[in-house]
Amino acid sequence: MKNINIKSIASGLLAFSMLFFYSCEFEDQIDPNNPNLQQYNQDATVNELNNIVVGMESGMRNGYTLYVTSTGTIARELYLFNADPRNTEELLGKNGGQLDNNVFYLNGPYNGSYTNVKNANILLNALDNTEFVSDQEANGYRGFANTVIALQELRVLNMLDENGIRIDVADPDNLGPFVSKDAALTHIADLLNTANTQLGNAGAEFPFSLSSGFDGFNTPETFAQFNRALAARVAIYREEWAAVPGFLEDSFFDLNGDLTVGPKHSFSTASGDLLNGLFKIPGNNGDMIVVHDRLTQGEDTLDLRVIRKMAKRENAASQDDLNGDYETALYPSPTSPVDIIRNEELVLISAEAKLQSGDIAGAIADLDIIRNSAGLDPYSGVETTAAVTDELLEQRQYSLWCEGHTMVDLRRYGRLNADNLPIDREGDQVFSQFPVPLTELD
Repeated sequence: MKNINIKSIASGLLAFSMLFFYSCEFEDQIDPNNPNLQQYNQDATVNELNNIVVGMESGMRNGYTLYVTSTGTIARELYLFNADPRNTEELLGKNGGQLDNNVFYLNGPYNGSYTNVKNANILLNALDNTEFVSDQEANGYRGFANTVIALQELRVLNMLDENGIRIDVADPDNLGPFVSKDAALTHIADLLNTANTQLGNAGAEFPFSLSSGFDGFNTPETFAQFNRALAARVAIYREEWAAVPGFLEDSFFDLNGDLTVGPKHSFSTASGDLLNGLFKIPGNNGDMIVVHDRLTQGEDTLDLRVIRKMAKRENAASQDDLNGDYETALYPSPTSPVDIIRNEELVLISAEAKLQSGDIAGAIADLDIIRNSAGLDPYSGVETTAAVTDELLEQRQYSLWCEGHTMVDLRRYGRLNADNLPIDREGDQVFSQFPVPLTELD
């Protein structure tokens, strides 16, 4: 297999992957599947700029399935049973083995994310070299692009953690170094703030369209609410608890609102588009996302999130000395949308910030909103920081199951280890982070 690194992504036409999931029109001379990047470097038209936006929104989905299944396996929230044994061997450290640094479960999310960062940089460069859009319109494009870059870089950082990431990749011939986790989080937070300012100067409407997944978040004002929601997520990763309420206030956070509200990745059966890779045929025996049995024991099966997201199989699934009675029922069809961030997560973020700021009663009140939505009684445990932290992580685990959060959450609280997670086979390992891809090593 050909190795791909950031430089080859950035310098090749493959970086501009254009998967189209809603109807759009192109100028006759443009081949969207094999564009000449030179056409975007000088006097790019609105149609050409909008083509990049379409490719970027589509590209946000690239590598997402592998990101969820690989991090979820390490966090012992799921298994992926299919024909590739590395899903149950390497990701679980079978017989003391280690993670590979040149393999699909790492390269897929890594390359997918940086490919889309390159697409965003193409857009930003084109905006600096065109007279076809006003300053106000350019701010809309820039706010969109910088928000997407922040989201893609955060995904990579969530995987590599203390290994850090590259944040300066605009010039493929002069890539910046890997920076520390703290520096990367600071950069991502700053990028989101820059994007928010740009969105605030973008007028009432974008000069481009987004898919139905962004219905309700497709104007500069409402897209900025999405941006602020991401800023709240980054703030809890940085433990900047005092900043969280302000970010939430400027987002679509609503303690009394619909917990499902939020922007989504869209999928379709249209030619050239992607299907939701996290959908699995019910009862299938060849390709399954199996729920780790630590989530489906005893009273947990009364939790409406278990009932809605997980289905008990007629016959237990088994592979490589691993077993599971439940499989995913999270997505009913291969075109089901996938949440990028939703109000349910924002309520949990609010609870965490209150808890870490000393407002235990306020945190419990927020968590009871989540418990109530899951058909559970209000929290009745002891009202200490330690006990409510346990409750917070449990509610995040069930609310955000199979969405790529559990590994990060356990690591943030020092629980991503064999002392806190089950070892399903003697000799298995619990990893805390993914390695730097082989092709990125100096």
